[in-house]
Amino acid sequence: MAWGSQSFATFLILCPTSFFLGVLFSLFPYDYPILWTAAPSLPEAFTALENHLLTLHASPPLIPRILHIVIATGLLGFLFKLYKPSESNMLFDGASLVLYMIGIIVYVTNIVKGLRVVSSGDYGQVELVEGEVVIGAKAGVDTEGVKGIGREDSLRVLSASHTILALVLVGVLVLQAGQWYAERKERQEVERISKEKAEKGKGPAGTRAQVEKKKKF
Repeated sequence: MAWGSQSFATFLILCPTSFFLGVLFSLFPYDYPILWTAAPSLPEAFTALENHLLTLHASPPLIPRILHIVIATGLLGFLFKLYKPSESNMLFDGASLVLYMIGIIVYVTNIVKGLRVVSSGDYGQVELVEGEVVIGAKAGVDTEGVKGIGREDSLRVLSASHTILALVLVGVLVLQAGQWYAERKERQEVERISKEKAEKGKGPAGTRAQVEKKKKF
């Protein structure tokens, strides 16, 4: 792939990744008192996070559509970079794509599901099978000894998911930066070898020309 096209594809990857890190950073003031303080979390901290998540989930349909378009933009960038890949693309971009897909999985399985639970207020549900949820014994299923996740634990799981997603996205940025550095060093090495070959090629020719001049005199 040409260098210009590769730079554009890298741009398509870095922009969505940085965008999502910015979104997660905006959630950090709500996550910090729940996950990152040694003191017991206050009820007000859970209420603040819950209200913020309710606002996010109740946003107009345009907001999630923009979010999904940005996710697709990142995948498009990986598609461009992994088309006819070099060894560098396979190593760095392949690992970056794996991390990006892990981030999408965390988003779909933890964050989206958590937002739906917060929005409905049905904390403490018992999930028996994917897509089948019962509350207590309403469905005629014996749930004795099986406990659902309460409100505070559900919000802690959401906060932890934000942290996991942030670490995954930082990993994508680190791998892309590592690829840029490796390719830069490779270009410098190729240029150095080319200069050495050029100098060696000029050396004998220059020596022969000086000898011929001396013979003439």
